[in-house]
Amino acid sequence: MAWKYRTGAPWRDVPDRFGKWNSIYKRFARWAEDGTWEKLLTEVQKQSDAAGKLDWVVSIDSTIARVHQHGATLRRDADTGGSVESQESVERAR
Repeated sequence: MAWKYRTGAPWRDVPDRFGKWNSIYKRFARWAEDGTWEKLLTEVQKQSDAAGKLDWVVSIDSTIARVHQHGATLRRDADTGGSVESQESVERAR
């Protein structure tokens, strides 16, 4: 599970040396549902805070994602789906 989240890879790409990806995913989902992940996080935070190693400062990311220069000029009229933007409407407009 840690490898999957460290790399950002899909579940199906988990290396065989860790076991079957489906088994790993099922365990992850079961732990999420039964609260195991929350308990682990709470315990790690408690131990880190007691050791003075936890900084409770919160940081908010204000990154802006901009549209590609060619996507910014697409008209939104009846031919492209009106005011609704979707992949289908863009494909039809081409």
